[in-house]
Amino acid sequence: MRKSQNIIDDVTSQIKNMSAIFTQKPILVGGSAMEYYGLRETGADIDLIICNDDYLLLEKQYHKERKDLYGDLGIVLWPFEIWRSIALLDYDFYKRSAHEYQSILVVSFDQLLFMRVIAREVEKYNNDLELMVEYVYSNQRNKEYLNNAETHINTYQKQGGVVLGGNYAD
Repeated sequence: MRKSQNIIDDVTSQIKNMSAIFTQKPILVGGSAMEYYGLRETGADIDLIICNDDYLLLEKQYHKERKDLYGDLGIVLWPFEIWRSIALLDYDFYKRSAHEYQSILVVSFDQLLFMRVIAREVEKYNNDLELMVEYVYSNQRNKEYLNNAETHINTYQKQGGVVLGGNYAD
């Protein structure tokens, strides 16, 4: 899997090769963002979210390449799918906690997780969601708390996970 900076460099290079000009930095989402976080390799396309003003300019120029996905409008300029919204949540929503680079933003891990939750009925996104949960559990859990909890597994199983008053039956 490529390193995060390599992904940024590759996407930035491909954006520069496009004829489109963006007034605000595009936000990298989708499979490329999954790879950015080291979760899985990206697919064939590169998904971006752009502000509505940039979308309107692009749509005028490439109206035949317009894509409508349940009201989310985008332009397909291979290898890019360039969206003005995902789940009808716009650029400003995803920009709030995005990581900033010179020419692009990368959706935050939390926002990417949210995107997978809202699309979990699609097998690919549900698989991504499982990867993300595994990643968080493997990398973010407090190890001391986890070790303590693991010493009481038998009690938790006997008592439905709840122990009152410190009465462990281990």
